[in-house]
Amino acid sequence: MRVSTMMLPRSRYATTSRRGVLRAAGAALLHRMRWGLAAPLAPGLAGCNRSSGFRAIDITGADFAKGFELTDHRGRPARLEDFAGKLLVVFFGYTQCPDVCPTTMAEMAEVMRRLGPLSQQVKVAFITVDPERDTQELLSHYVPAFHPDFIGLWGDAEATARTARAFRIVYQKVPGKTPGSYTVDHSAGSFVFDKRSRVRLMVRHGTQADAIEADLRRLLDER
Repeated sequence: MRVSTMMLPRSRYATTSRRGVLRAAGAALLHRMRWGLAAPLAPGLAGCNRSSGFRAIDITGADFAKGFELTDHRGRPARLEDFAGKLLVVFFGYTQCPDVCPTTMAEMAEVMRRLGPLSQQVKVAFITVDPERDTQELLSHYVPAFHPDFIGLWGDAEATARTARAFRIVYQKVPGKTPGSYTVDHSAGSFVFDKRSRVRLMVRHGTQADAIEADLRRLLDER
């Protein structure tokens, strides 16, 4: 999926180089990473979305993505339970990502626009997998550029690795042409949590805004 540059924030942190996302992973791992997971879905979950009516993959009851303890782009502690009472969409990426990250963020901004007043009941969190370069200041400019209510989350190297394991996502530095330059290959799916902070859906990269909107409206209607 391609996104017009008019949809992307004007940022001096973006890069024009394009690398195949997940290029360094093996074929089997690549297949799983395209679904946003570094390991197969738990037994009994892989096909449950066939009858659930959701457009995304229904992972209700999954034994992963149970929480996180990070810092938001304003410097405040952030935990999964802090978002209880609202839907939470979580995406892992980094600010210098040339394609997957800005595309996903722009798509979620369009979803928020479509939801209208209901968007006040939805939060979108961008968790960086590049804590070395993605400082709090950088996240505070990059993430809200897509939507003022979007939240950037950061942790040191240890916290980042711990959170990635908890969500079963993978990421890996890919050296660039000059010393110190690199890109980061990473899992590309988004996770959706319900108002009780339970992981419910895994949204594939490239899912259209209308499909995501429909799933979020359905979750908002749940009692």
